[in-house]
Amino acid sequence: MQTEVKKWFKDKGYGFLANGNGPDIMVRKANLENCQFLKPGVMVEFECYPEDKGLLAKKVKLVKTQSKPNNRGQGGQGRGGQGHGGRSATDNRNIFGVMT
Repeated sequence: MQTEVKKWFKDKGYGFLANGNGPDIMVRKANLENCQFLKPGVMVEFECYPEDKGLLAKKVKLVKTQSKPNNRGQGGQGRGGQGHGGRSATDNRNIFGVMT
């Protein structure tokens, strides 16, 4: 299954995934693959299992999105002369919901 991350509580090590009109799906840090935590708004792929308190996501992986090509190397400053290789400090298209 694939869905969007709704909430992540880094200090508690768990969060919730969107489930359409149904109850949110819980995800624990122990069930994340190749990452330490999730960022709300990113897409994930997972397996869903019923638990006593509701649904639990396991084998949670980030879904890689296609990023737009950037224009690096134009006059050594990148786009707009920002000096960041063509990316502004707030452009996070190439970062997928996980910061390690």
